[in-house]
Amino acid sequence: MRTSTTARAGQYAALLAYLAFLAFPFLWLVSTAFKSPRELGSPHPTWIPRHPTLDNFRQAFDAQPLLHAALNSLLAAAGAAVVAVVIATPLAYVMARRRTALTRGATGWVVVSQAFPLVLVIIPLFLVLKNLRLIDSLAGLTLVYVVWALPFALWMLAGYVRAVPAEVEEAAAVDGAGRVRTLVSVVAPLLAPGIVATGLFAFVTAWNEFLFALVLLKTPQKQTLPVVLTHFIGAEGVADLGPLAAAAFLATLPSLVVFAVVQRRITGGMLTGAVKN
Repeated sequence: MRTSTTARAGQYAALLAYLAFLAFPFLWLVSTAFKSPRELGSPHPTWIPRHPTLDNFRQAFDAQPLLHAALNSLLAAAGAAVVAVVIATPLAYVMARRRTALTRGATGWVVVSQAFPLVLVIIPLFLVLKNLRLIDSLAGLTLVYVVWALPFALWMLAGYVRAVPAEVEEAAAVDGAGRVRTLVSVVAPLLAPGIVATGLFAFVTAWNEFLFALVLLKTPQKQTLPVVLTHFIGAEGVADLGPLAAAAFLATLPSLVVFAVVQRRITGGMLTGAVKN
């Protein structure tokens, strides 16, 4: 009993240490966003600003078009999330219900594709989009986000499909419903939590993405929020720390809110796919 209690205490201590490690950058970002220039240059930094100020936020909005960049990010991320879910839902249904060599190979490819680094595909991707005349366009960037989100969306939705009892589909077949009608009228409503969680995860991934947006978008008016944040860093690598922290804090809020809302559904979808009925 004593050994079990000690082990559990050690697990909780490790978990708290890990949470503190994850929370430190964000808490320091929030603290920096509300500090005055004098405090930012102090050789003895503090966690809590002595004289909190909103000047960094005002300077950030005056220096860069944050709202326009946020709108660009919103359009690209929302479009990618919707298209990825529409494409992934029927494909995930086939992968989960049709256990053939082709679907098993597709599942393996989905897993393997997640190991590809972004740098590996950025050059051929640039050439493909150039031939399609989609360089420097939000449409081309949205297309890239759709392709990048599809593997995880397929894997996640397939777990939700496997959790739907096959008896429900058999009953629909007895009533004369075909495969498409069964998917649209019977399975899709039961997949609603998984569809929402998958769409929101794709949205957050696209909202935070930086490398593709940096390479594919050249016109300043089309740049997304992560790219605009780099403009707070001067040519010599000197950052305008206060406004940069304020802008980064505002850019982080949507991701935090979305994950706070759907984290249980995302975890549930992952665990559901690992359980065999």
